[in-house]
Amino acid sequence: MRGAKNLIAQTHKRKRNIKQKTAWKKQCSVSRNHIFASRKPEADILHELEKEKVGDDSAEGFSLKASAPSNSHGVQPLGNLYFSPSSHNSRNSGLGNLRSLTDELVLEILGLLGGTHLGVLSTVSKSLYVFCNHEPLWRNIVLETCKGGFLFYETWKSTYVSAIRPSFEILNSGLNVRDFYSDYLFQSWLCANLEMKPEWLERDNIVRAKGISVEEFVSRFEEPNKPVLLEGCLENWAALDKWDRNYLIELCGNVQFSVGPVEMKLEEYFRYSDLAKEERPLYLFDPRFARKVPNLGLDYEVPVYFSEDLFSVLGDERPDYRWIIIGPAGSGSSFHIDPNSTSAWNAVIKGSKKWILFPPDVVPPGVHPSPDGVEVACPVSIIEWFMNFYNETRSWKKKPIECVCKAGEVIFVPNGWWHLVINLEDSIAITQNFVSRRNLLNVLDFLKKPNACMIVSGTRDRVNLYEKFKKAIEASFPGIVDDLLSKAEDKKIQKKKLSFWESVTDSNAGAFKFSF
Repeated sequence: MRGAKNLIAQTHKRKRNIKQKTAWKKQCSVSRNHIFASRKPEADILHELEKEKVGDDSAEGFSLKASAPSNSHGVQPLGNLYFSPSSHNSRNSGLGNLRSLTDELVLEILGLLGGTHLGVLSTVSKSLYVFCNHEPLWRNIVLETCKGGFLFYETWKSTYVSAIRPSFEILNSGLNVRDFYSDYLFQSWLCANLEMKPEWLERDNIVRAKGISVEEFVSRFEEPNKPVLLEGCLENWAALDKWDRNYLIELCGNVQFSVGPVEMKLEEYFRYSDLAKEERPLYLFDPRFARKVPNLGLDYEVPVYFSEDLFSVLGDERPDYRWIIIGPAGSGSSFHIDPNSTSAWNAVIKGSKKWILFPPDVVPPGVHPSPDGVEVACPVSIIEWFMNFYNETRSWKKKPIECVCKAGEVIFVPNGWWHLVINLEDSIAITQNFVSRRNLLNVLDFLKKPNACMIVSGTRDRVNLYEKFKKAIEASFPGIVDDLLSKAEDKKIQKKKLSFWESVTDSNAGAFKFSF
C-alpha cells in the first residue's frame, strides 16, 4: 500500500496534466451540478441536509455531522446566485483582473505566499479575505514552516498564529461575506462536514471466511487473486485489548511518527484529530513503528495466511512493507494500487473502515492513471468521490467489491486491485504488503520495467532492486523462479486447449458444433 500511503502522506497537491484534468472536470461537473441542481438558497440546502432525508444525487440525500461548524465566511454555492435579489457576486468584484481565473488557479497562486503576505493580502478586499482564509492554504504553511512542532488550535490559521506569535490572542471567529458564490469553496466545506450516506455503507458483497485452512485460502482467494474478509484470526493479538489512546501515548512517549509530510508525537496527533474539521484529515502512517517502539511489533503477529514473505530475503534492504495506521473519521486512502505489484492484508484493531475494491482490469470512475503508472488523477477528497462517482457503479456490469471491516477483522487485498479506504470512526490498524509464490513473477516483472526508477517505491535503490531481489531469491530458493515460469507456461497452454475445445463443442449438449 506504499503508493497511496505516500500520496496520503503528502499534502495532496493535485498533479494532473492538462488532458487528465480536463477529463476529470468533465466527469465531476455533471455530478457536482446534481448536488446544487435545485438552485435553492444556501439556507434551504443546509436545512434539507439537516433533515437527513434519503435520496439520490441531490442535496436531500445528504446530512451534516452534528459537530459541523457554520459555513466558512458565508460562502454559498454558485446556484444561489440565481435566487439573489441582485446579480452581484463579490467573488468577482473583489478579485479585480483575477476574476477570470478559476478558483483552483487563484488558490494555486496564493499558495506561493507565506503567512505574513497572505494575512496582508486578506485585508485588500472581501473576496481576497475569503480566499486568503481558505484552510488548506494555512495547512500547507504550517506543515512547511513548523514541520511537526505545533499544537493544533481548531483551525490551521490559528495554529500558525499560535506557533509564530504565541503571545497573540487566538480568535477563531471570522467575518461573513455577503453575496460570495463559489461551488469550489462551498464543496470544500461540505465535504469536510458531510456524514456518510446510508446507501454508501449498505452494500457488502465481499466473501467472508472464518477458520479456513491455509490451503483453502490459497486455492480460493490468493491463486485466483480475489479479495476476502477473514474473521477470527486476530484472537491472539495483544493489540486488540491494549491499543487504546492512553496506552499508546504512555508507551510511545516522545517518539515521533510519520503524519503526512511531518513527524508528530502521538499525543499531539490525537489533539489534532480530535479538533480538525477538514475534508482531507492528516493520516498517521508510519512504516518504521516497530523499530521506533519495539513493543508495538510484539503486540501482533502476522496471520498464518500471509506467513510467506519473500521480500524478507533482502533483509534490511527490503522495501517498506508494514505500517501502523491511525486516523479520525473521514481520513483514509483514495484509490490506488499497492506498490511493486505486492498483495496486502489490513487488520483493524480499533474502529471500522469502509472498503471499495475494483479488479485490475476495471479503473474506478473518476480515476485517471497516467499511461506509465507514475501518477493517478482523482478527486481531491474521498467524500468528493462518493458524492460525484459512487452512484455510477450501481449500473456497472462489473460492480466493485465492498465491505465494512471492523475491529478484529482482516481484509486480503490481491495484487493489482484498485482500492479506496475511509475510516468511519477513530481507527487504528496494522497493514503489511507481501510477496508470496503466487505473485512472485508479477513482482519481478514489475521491478524490471524500463521506468522502474519512477514506479518502484519504498526503497532508496529503485534501479537495482530487481537484480538484488532475484539474486537473493535464487540463493534462498534455488530453482523457484524457473519452476514458477514453467508452471505459468503450462497454465497458458492448458487455457489455450480449453479455449479451442470450448469453441468446437456444445457445452450444454456435450456434442460437437459443426459451425466450423
